[in-house]
Amino acid sequence: MTNIYNNILQSKANDEKLLAILLDPDKIDLKNVETLIEKINLSPATHIFIGGSLVESKILDELVILLKEYIDLPIILFPGNPSQISAHADGILFLSLISGRNPDYLIEHQVNAVPILNQMDLEVISTGYMLIESGTETAVERVSKTKPLDRNNIEYAVHTAQAGEMLGNKFIYLEAGSGAKQAVPLEMIKKVAQNIEIPLIVGGGIIDLWGIQNAYDFGADLVVIGTAFENDVNFFNNIELASRLRSI
Repeated sequence: MTNIYNNILQSKANDEKLLAILLDPDKIDLKNVETLIEKINLSPATHIFIGGSLVESKILDELVILLKEYIDLPIILFPGNPSQISAHADGILFLSLISGRNPDYLIEHQVNAVPILNQMDLEVISTGYMLIESGTETAVERVSKTKPLDRNNIEYAVHTAQAGEMLGNKFIYLEAGSGAKQAVPLEMIKKVAQNIEIPLIVGGGIIDLWGIQNAYDFGADLVVIGTAFENDVNFFNNIELASRLRSI
């Protein structure tokens, strides 16, 4: 599968909203993967993201292969470090944590990933990753040893996103973090969306289908659902609301 980014650009141009389910290999039991696949296929998901802040399991390759066999969606790596790369995926978000000032997550991990990526045929999509304060310390904050951006300082978040775009990133990703108590503020989503041209991804702290809808309404082009789906694979069972999301 190729041209993931171009397809997302086309969806943005057509005002077609996208949805990614984020899967953390550490939280998946391959014995139950058939149920997981069934629920994903019944959901309105348009993409699958795979990764986490700290992936310790060794099932990444096997998981990607299984998913690709039974799910016809782009599978995109969402790595916390270069060890979380699989040649079997379709693409990779080449993340730079532009909200923090830890050089390892701004450039060092990316440099270390290059020799690995040079041996693979993954579509590499540069992504400005912004961690937003969410009411609790998230795994991203602990692992990266960086502080999230103040959720009330919207102007600074806008400038950070604009800087990421000026640096050449193809996506801006506003992230409240896994298990966040509060999602990214809707006003922040709105202001960032209004001030960048590239697609905007929003994730973290979204616990229901209305949260997805709100993120769309305020400017998100692609919404990511992780913890809510991990905790309840029946998350999308509300057919009326799920159908409404599919029609957006």
